[in-house]
Amino acid sequence: MSRRHALVTGASRGIGAAVALNLARHGARVSVSARDRDALAQLEAEASRGPGRVRGLIADMSHASAVDAMLDRVEAEEGPVDILVNNVGQSPSRNFLQMSDEDWERLLRLNLLAAVRCTRRVLPHMRSQRWGRVVMIASAAAKYPDAPLVDYAASKAALVSVAKSLARRYGRDNVLVNSVLPGLIRTPMWERAANEIAAARGIDREAVFEEMAKRVPLGRYGTPEEVAALVTFIVSDGATYLNGAAIDLDGGMGGALF
Repeated sequence: MSRRHALVTGASRGIGAAVALNLARHGARVSVSARDRDALAQLEAEASRGPGRVRGLIADMSHASAVDAMLDRVEAEEGPVDILVNNVGQSPSRNFLQMSDEDWERLLRLNLLAAVRCTRRVLPHMRSQRWGRVVMIASAAAKYPDAPLVDYAASKAALVSVAKSLARRYGRDNVLVNSVLPGLIRTPMWERAANEIAAARGIDREAVFEEMAKRVPLGRYGTPEEVAALVTFIVSDGATYLNGAAIDLDGGMGGALF
């Protein structure tokens, strides 16, 4: 992986940051996009202690012009992308009947169209060199949607569908496209969700985590590092026959998140 250039979107913290660091530890040159400049600086500093490196770029991935500008800079300064990890996204919890068309469109621009735009941009290079890896960071919600995450779940299901379509089309070019469907992973997203549940029920946040963890056969939340380990395997030369897969990473939970 030492000669590969990876791009991880939405990587200032949580799963994205863990993926970027793990790829760097395996020797990749890693470009990451996010909106938090301080978090990106911290990520770059942490990665500097390993064999690879991480370079952060500020971008609001919900806007096509910002995506294009970020990709222009990545390619100009670091070269074509060999590995793309589409991780950027938001997961607001809200009431379906109170959501406007604009709410739906705003989330789909970030959670779905950012991945479409990035993938469309990097595919020609991957095809020409007959080697490429694209990973969609979806969610267990793509298979087991819940009412509070209706638009989030829909966007993640769409990512899985796009990945399967692209895998069928570009597999012959040795461009492998797969999805990872994390379940209960202790990330800032689930910290926010636990805070909301705790406030609504008048209980401690850690009690929420303990209660939710009981639904997982392993009895605990997963970690961003465990997701990163799976992504690193998927894009490695040890996974050359893995294409079009949608891999559950949920500790055996296999059900709704809420």
